[in-house]
Amino acid sequence: MHGFRGANPKQMQRMMKQLGISVEDIEDVEEVIIRTPSKEYLFKNPSVTMMVAQGQKTFQVVGEPEITESGVSEEDIDLVSSQANVPREDAKKALEECSGDIAEAILKLQ
Repeated sequence: MHGFRGANPKQMQRMMKQLGISVEDIEDVEEVIIRTPSKEYLFKNPSVTMMVAQGQKTFQVVGEPEITESGVSEEDIDLVSSQANVPREDAKKALEECSGDIAEAILKLQ
């Protein structure tokens, strides 16, 4: 990659095009969600770029995600834990049992 150092963006695009690689910014993205069995990563208003090389599409997502564990956000767990004056694990369990309803979880723990 030594030859790419100092190349301006237009030169980079030209070189990538010669290699059969196309890059496209995806406009007006409202959100991107990456879901795993235990967590959810929610990117609101991220910058998304798609690169196509040899028929393969690669997406780059740039932004700060809100991370939610098992359907309950860290912020909600902290709030219920402090309001009900219980350990975080108890707050998380109550939130999960109440389908994420903060008020119901707090009442259940009091």
